[in-house]
Amino acid sequence: MDCRQRRTELYRFAVAHQQSAKSVDTELLRPACRRQEGLTFNAGMNVWAIDKDIPLKLLLLELVHRYGENTLALNTQEQHFQAIELCTVNEPDISAYIYTFGQNAGRYGIDLKYPISMHNIVGENENLTLDQIIEIISTHLFS
Repeated sequence: MDCRQRRTELYRFAVAHQQSAKSVDTELLRPACRRQEGLTFNAGMNVWAIDKDIPLKLLLLELVHRYGENTLALNTQEQHFQAIELCTVNEPDISAYIYTFGQNAGRYGIDLKYPISMHNIVGENENLTLDQIIEIISTHLFS
């Protein structure tokens, strides 16, 4: 099964099961992430339970598939339905803000955040495909 078929099946699964997802129990959050308030992501977290749109959930599933369940932290303080902020568990000062609002259907925008805010890259990467977003995240967070 190629990536496109897998994503199509993930999307169908998401639509069928989105309403049945339970909320995440904050007591189950990974202790290593608690040192950085608001950053939580753990192996037991149900991606479908977070209140985000389906393209962002598909992105999270793909990232977990590629990098493992205990690699990324999700900023739970980000309340916009069409946006997430991710960092690696070991490097919370470098993050990626990914959003689907203001983008064409099935496309993403991404802002890259660094410890020194004047180095942040904001508003320059928009209307990108899932593969392009994953490549940028891989370079930004994992190299």
